[in-house]
Amino acid sequence: MTIPKINEKQKRRDRYSWIIWGIIIIVIYGWCFSDMKFSHIQESAGMVSKSIFMGLIHPDWAYIYNGSGEDLVSQLIMTLAIAFLGTIIAAIISVPFAFFASRSKNSKYNVTSKVGTFLLTAIRAFPEIVLAIMFIKAVGPGSFAGVMALGIHSIGMLGKLFSESIEEMNHSSEYSIVAAGGSKPQVFALSTWPTILPALISYTLYSFEISVRSASILGLVGAGGIGAPMIMALNTRNWPRVGIILFGIVVMVMVIDGCSGYIRKKLV
Repeated sequence: MTIPKINEKQKRRDRYSWIIWGIIIIVIYGWCFSDMKFSHIQESAGMVSKSIFMGLIHPDWAYIYNGSGEDLVSQLIMTLAIAFLGTIIAAIISVPFAFFASRSKNSKYNVTSKVGTFLLTAIRAFPEIVLAIMFIKAVGPGSFAGVMALGIHSIGMLGKLFSESIEEMNHSSEYSIVAAGGSKPQVFALSTWPTILPALISYTLYSFEISVRSASILGLVGAGGIGAPMIMALNTRNWPRVGIILFGIVVMVMVIDGCSGYIRKKLV
């Protein structure tokens, strides 16, 4: 059996094609940047950038905990509490929405599922920060506005994920209970709920991860949490304080991601 020889022209073309594409990309980027004007950059931009960088690499370690209730640890705990309560509220309320929006295989038109899907989409369309501003105007600034904003927004996401889990579940155990003479409450308690519960817990943990990140931002508009001291530090150009706050947020998010990922693996 002889191995066919590769055409020399083809080999040369493959060898230098990436160089040609690189030149084309450089020319395109050069053409795009050639029309940009950098005259609006302030003369103090270099000094400000240096002070930001030096502040971030020399964080204010004394702010981690000072017992005042306004320190980093206290604000991170408040942020976690806001995310946790918002996720719990969304998980509880989204369950009936999920059953309402899930499509039944025995139904031909699925009118109720379309209505439920529309409601979940409408709820999900409002960003958390917009909901936070609305609740701040309604109930005043603070943690309660952040909890309500995260809770309402997460209903749309969790309801959609829960409804998909209900649609994809295996109904064989339900048919067995019905064939044995079981009632609808028995079917739900013995088959439906135990089948979808691991997926519900997994999606709730995933939503909690997202809520932790969102709760860190909602404080920027006055909805409580670590965002409030961060915006104050940014406004006063206290870059060491900004550095330690960012460090705390990164550590908190990494710990939450690791714990929730471990729990989800155990559920699968």
